Amino acid sequence: MSNQEASVSKFQALVAGLAARAPEPTGSEPERLERAKHVFRKRLNAGMALNLECCLHCGMCAEACHFYESTQDPKYTPVHKLEPLRRFYRRELGPMRWLHRIFSRDVSFQRLEQWQELVFDSCTECGRCDLICPMGIEISPMIGVMREALTEAGLMPSELAGASAEQIADGQVLGAGAQEFDAMVGALRGQGIDVPVDKDQAQVMVLTTALEIRLWPEAFAALAKVMHASGANWSMRRAAFDASGFEYTSGNAQARRAMTQKIIDEAAACGAKTLIVPECGHAYPALRWKAADEYGEPLPFEVLAISEFIGREIDAGRLKLNKSGNGSSMTYHDPCKVGRLGGVFDEPRTALAAMGVELKEMKSHGKTQYCCGGGGGVMLIDRAAPLRKRAFGIKMRQVEDTGADAVVTSCESCRMNFAIGAEGANWQTPVKSLVQMVADNLKQA
Repeated sequence: MSNQEASVSKFQALVAGLAARAPEPTGSEPERLERAKHVFRKRLNAGMALNLECCLHCGMCAEACHFYESTQDPKYTPVHKLEPLRRFYRRELGPMRWLHRIFSRDVSFQRLEQWQELVFDSCTECGRCDLICPMGIEISPMIGVMREALTEAGLMPSELAGASAEQIADGQVLGAGAQEFDAMVGALRGQGIDVPVDKDQAQVMVLTTALEIRLWPEAFAALAKVMHASGANWSMRRAAFDASGFEYTSGNAQARRAMTQKIIDEAAACGAKTLIVPECGHAYPALRWKAADEYGEPLPFEVLAISEFIGREIDAGRLKLNKSGNGSSMTYHDPCKVGRLGGVFDEPRTALAAMGVELKEMKSHGKTQYCCGGGGGVMLIDRAAPLRKRAFGIKMRQVEDTGADAVVTSCESCRMNFAIGAEGANWQTPVKSLVQMVADNLKQA
């Protein structure tokens, strides 16, 4: 069994028990419906109202969506996934609400049940539809509102609900809590790789993920090696080490705020001016933008993706790499949240160039790249597997068209979804971690 196959097997074992941890919904269906409507009422703002009013129903968002493109099923049209939210807005808040109350039905609990698959299983909140829309309508943030409303109605998919419950009850994700973190730090120190924890003063606070701790300890080691090589004054915090909070994708607003505050408090405790997010796509926008929204004021530190940090350090001359491409070619998969939403495109390519890698770009790359199909928690939802596999086929064909020897990315969710997709399609192209490649090619001082 290859390392990639072993990682898939371990991941599947880790998520196998999540659904059983999902709590039973509370309240009657009318009560649960009212909780969802309360979210709609609270979260709908002027910008979203304008978006809902301006849709031309041109269908361009469908052509941007990997789920629609892989199935040609109109129900996967991105703006269609907002129908309950739009109906609520028109009946309750819109300027013509008196008319819509006469001619359109109210949102029902059964309607929300029907939309669960569209909101959770067939949307990764990748933002490609936002980019393509000729009216500039931002659909993906409104999908986030839909997710939060369905979560309040007890309609979160059981796997996501179980992951969220685990984090709230046990303070851990996929079985990776403080004890597992301590064990990983101890193991690396035993290999001669120092991981500073809870330093009194550190300019940089670094986060890791449950996937690194449970599946890819080599990625954790690579992160530490890169930070040391940069010369940064850095530390991790035992009370807030994990960036991979599933409440960011599940719609659990209360849990999301709690985790965000914990990270902010720990950064303040050591005086950090920079927060490094590891190879975790959904944690990047959650901590860079959503955290500031919920904190209520600008964050007291800058948030950088590790790929962003690496590119900056190379450009500044503080991080030097060996050119060891050896004639190999690679294509780079831009993680949606770090790339399209965060604008981190040049920095990972700077790293690849510094290593002498021949880069063969996919037809759709950078801002227009296609999602791998597993983000937004979709990778955890068992019933979504057939649809996810079809969406992954787009990415697989684009990789093959480049003729590259391997794929490299800087998102563990993407990397895992590539591995799952490759196993299902008997696809042999290797998938590599950018941070691990950089760590393997550090120049010795």
